[in-house]
Amino acid sequence: MKEPILALIYDFDNTLAQTDMQNFGFIPALGMEKGEFWGKTDQLFKEENMDKVLCYLLVMIKECRKKGIKLTKEFLNECGKNITYFDGVTTWFDRINEFGKEHNVKVEHYIISCGNKEIVDGCSLVDKFTKVFACEFVFDENGEAIWPKVAINYTGKTQYIYRIKKGITDDNNDTEINEKMEDKRVRMENMIYIGDGLTDVPAMLTVKESGGNSIAVYPKGKREKITKYYEEGRVNYICKADYSKNSELEKIVKLIIEQTHIKASLEDKQKKIEHTVEENN
Repeated sequence: MKEPILALIYDFDNTLAQTDMQNFGFIPALGMEKGEFWGKTDQLFKEENMDKVLCYLLVMIKECRKKGIKLTKEFLNECGKNITYFDGVTTWFDRINEFGKEHNVKVEHYIISCGNKEIVDGCSLVDKFTKVFACEFVFDENGEAIWPKVAINYTGKTQYIYRIKKGITDDNNDTEINEKMEDKRVRMENMIYIGDGLTDVPAMLTVKESGGNSIAVYPKGKREKITKYYEEGRVNYICKADYSKNSELEKIVKLIIEQTHIKASLEDKQKKIEHTVEENN
């Protein structure tokens, strides 16, 4: 039997990390409070009617120039080292991968985030991901950020689901991603999207309506924040952002892995039966 691929796709901020990734290292390095930084982003958003993701990327550039800080890849990588995660996240990937192996399912982990790829690239978990899709900067000859290279907003997240589906992970490949492909690398029903809120709704709904599973997670005591997503039929499950062993989230994901294995086994048996019938005819 060909080993099926199960893609676990995560938002990052408030899904794996306990808050926005910029809050841990970048904003403190500017000598600012998070409310001040995000307040400037909101102000720019209202004044210029800009895309909100482009707003925060521009504020990052402007504030670094104002404070005399070189906005380099190395600086942003360093800002990713102090990220605090929800319970169980640091051991989650190895546990889930091992469970997948036990059930002949290849598990792959992906990030689709509106945050900074350069910050994620500096975090302790970056090697756990098959691919990180997130916002990126263009850097000049001195290594300083001058312009957004990739800006992923709420609805923009959905294109990366199709990139994962087709196995086209190069952002520059905008030809094959729009062409019809008979053989998909990852079936949509073999995807799980885990997110935390409104910015994830288009992606969660895309996966759910295509036969996969979407899970909305919430911090302890904040269940009411996402209950509506389940009531409105936008997600399959809601549960606490607890990735610990035997947590509700782990049980749900393991159940889906088991279902993926059973379905693949049944399909394999059916193909063998059909092949035998053809030979006998």
